[in-house]
Amino acid sequence: MPPVFDSPSPEPNQKPALDRKNSFNSVHLSIYSPRTWLILTIFLLQILLFLIARSLPTNPRLHHFSTPVSTVQGSDANCPSGKVYIYSLPPIFNTELLDKCDDLNPWTSRCEALSNHGLGQRAESALKAVVPDTVRHAWFWTDQFALEIIHHYRMINYKCRTLEPESATAFYIPFYAGLAVGKYLWGSYNYTARDRDRHCEMMLSWVRDRPYWNRSDGWDHFMTMGRITWDFRRSRDEDWGSRCIYLPGMRNITRLLIERNSWDYFDVGVPYPTGFHPSSPGEVKEWQEFVGRQRRTNLYCFAGATRGFIKDDFRSLLLRQCYNDTGSCRVVDCGGSRCFNGTSAILETFLDSNFCLQPRGDSFTRRSIFDCMVAGTIPVFFWKRTAYFQYEWFLPQEPDSYSVFIDRNEVKNRTSIRGVLEKIGKKDIRRMRRKVIEIIPNIVYAKPSEGIEGIKDAFDLAVEGVLRRMKEQEKPGFKWK
Repeated sequence: MPPVFDSPSPEPNQKPALDRKNSFNSVHLSIYSPRTWLILTIFLLQILLFLIARSLPTNPRLHHFSTPVSTVQGSDANCPSGKVYIYSLPPIFNTELLDKCDDLNPWTSRCEALSNHGLGQRAESALKAVVPDTVRHAWFWTDQFALEIIHHYRMINYKCRTLEPESATAFYIPFYAGLAVGKYLWGSYNYTARDRDRHCEMMLSWVRDRPYWNRSDGWDHFMTMGRITWDFRRSRDEDWGSRCIYLPGMRNITRLLIERNSWDYFDVGVPYPTGFHPSSPGEVKEWQEFVGRQRRTNLYCFAGATRGFIKDDFRSLLLRQCYNDTGSCRVVDCGGSRCFNGTSAILETFLDSNFCLQPRGDSFTRRSIFDCMVAGTIPVFFWKRTAYFQYEWFLPQEPDSYSVFIDRNEVKNRTSIRGVLEKIGKKDIRRMRRKVIEIIPNIVYAKPSEGIEGIKDAFDLAVEGVLRRMKEQEKPGFKWK
């Protein structure tokens, strides 16, 4: 509180003089008084301490997970497909979840994995012997389930964002559905179906009370759900996951997921986040040139672990073939924790191989698909639903232009993977590798919140695809209600 200066009392029976000149002189002379300087010093110190206090975070984690703020607005000329309005959800649906990052997983803290706006911890030191110095700073230990955070921070500064809902083509709901359900997925911790559904039910209650939802019944709304679709499709209380996608109100919302249900129009498959997050066109080009000139000494490779609890585990077949082809195949056995973030073994293996085997993961897809392709390695698929029916907005429409398909039943009937791959000529290998390297920008998420000028990354392609959908759905007979 600023100090109060008391005016000297007038002499008894004397009225105070209203002489402006004399009043000014009295103030002018007072600045030479030690007492005045002491009071001014205390006053300035109070202001300084106040400003310092405002700049300090009240919680150390809030410093990393603060609510993203931007006033950017796109112009109509630069946004032919329309603009996006972002709902200001209560913090319980996003930033509050991040603030409780120690409690998102029943076994370990998620704070490091979700830091840097979802990119995770830097990987520079661990990749020193693998990645060129000039692009090593673009590598992070990014968690495969961090996409909700990455998308939210990108959306805040999206070139076609609008702060005026009346002018929006689409409405983005920044709900971290994957983080909200993640800690409740493990039945051994006595969590209930109600626990797994609670956040999604509350979010829908809030959103459905907005006027722009009621205008369209949600058909022009979309959100990112950072896990696979099956984690949100529980049919019975005793089954896995939440029933978020089956809740009333979710039917018309377009959902961006790292794995989609191929038969659900409103599910859109988007690339898993990899560890490569370039900051400029130059970094993208330099990385493409680096992976293009790699001398690859292995015909093919496999990075993964067996699933012993699955009868006739297909991964076991791949591992056996790979171990038997020691001169042609390189293995990274991910049993235990060898393939967790913090190791360069997988990237080194991909960079050293022409082809990478990509069976289904715990579901139809796996992040390794994109780790492999970012390294300029040609993926080999055994299920069409692993990629071809998942990521149509991001991958070429001609599967054989960038990949190899071997039916899993042929492998089970002892077809040699090496035999199939050895029949592919060097010219065709170079052609496929060029295509894989060409589409690297399509499958990575740029580091800057504004994206990269002149390059469309996976985020840009996803949002532009959503806006196209909204325009199409405006046509007569196309609205989903």
